Amino acid sequence: MAEWLAGGGPEHWVVETSGSTGTPKRVMLSREAMKASAAASARRVGASGQWLLTLPDSYVAGANVIARSLLAGFEPVIAAAHASFAEAAAAMNDGPRFVSMVPTQLHRIIESGGDDLAALAGFHTLLLGGGPIDPSLRDRAHEEGINVVATYGSAETCGGCVYDAMPLDGVGIAIGADGRVRISGPMLFDGYQDDPDQTASALVDGWFLTSDAGTLDDDGRLRILGRIDDMVITGGVKVPAAIVARRLREHPAVTAAEALGTPDEEWGQRLVAFVVGDIDAAAAREWVAAEHPRSWAPRQVVALDAIPLLGNGKPDRQALLRLATSDEVESR
Repeated sequence: MAEWLAGGGPEHWVVETSGSTGTPKRVMLSREAMKASAAASARRVGASGQWLLTLPDSYVAGANVIARSLLAGFEPVIAAAHASFAEAAAAMNDGPRFVSMVPTQLHRIIESGGDDLAALAGFHTLLLGGGPIDPSLRDRAHEEGINVVATYGSAETCGGCVYDAMPLDGVGIAIGADGRVRISGPMLFDGYQDDPDQTASALVDGWFLTSDAGTLDDDGRLRILGRIDDMVITGGVKVPAAIVARRLREHPAVTAAEALGTPDEEWGQRLVAFVVGDIDAAAAREWVAAEHPRSWAPRQVVALDAIPLLGNGKPDRQALLRLATSDEVESR
């Protein structure tokens, strides 16, 4: 990475998308885009310094950690080379320290407490992305003295380009007529490797057309409603599955939840909730209906010991869809 940032090696650094909805795409990132992303991030958080790598380096979040640490003049510390998070943190320099995580990692450190939690509180900034962030998790992190910044982005935007709902400097955000989030800026990718057709459909007139639905408030704050294909049309009603899952995570008996639509002869699509926790379908429906229209309530609840995850910590949507029709799990 150091050689590439200095101008050596191939023209692009190639990372894969998570493949959570199908075949991963190979995203071509330029040096200029990676450097622009790192510079905009440092300006927003107010500092730069050494980074701790806790994510796979084959995905954009991990590659960003390495690049940003090198651009700040420091070798990143690799968490996997140490026995614990606390030991990895102790191997870092005394200046500002940074780390990127997915919510599952933060949850585990908070639950474990002890030295790991104390070490994390000593970091300048924790960038948290890769999936929905429960407000309760962020509140607990704040109580522990952890400076969490929620990020939104993708491999195509060199990772997070929206911090705490506000775009980084130089980033443009627009909402298309179909509700789709569009992004412009110097950190956009150059295309998908060996796939000109997908590149042409994703990069249009200088804008990256994401797969996410969202809204912008009067202050320019971005609210992500979920993926465009997360809009489940059940009985003729459009239901944002991500909002339903977020509501379920707020239930005191639920520790994790996701929601997806599956084909259904009667309803067209059936909204299925996947929950980790002690809650049945009736209680789940009432909980959702107390906050949202009753038509948003899940018609099936699948009980799991844990949400299946991809290597980058994101929910494995394909595995969840298989579980919705599996005889090996309990539907309530």
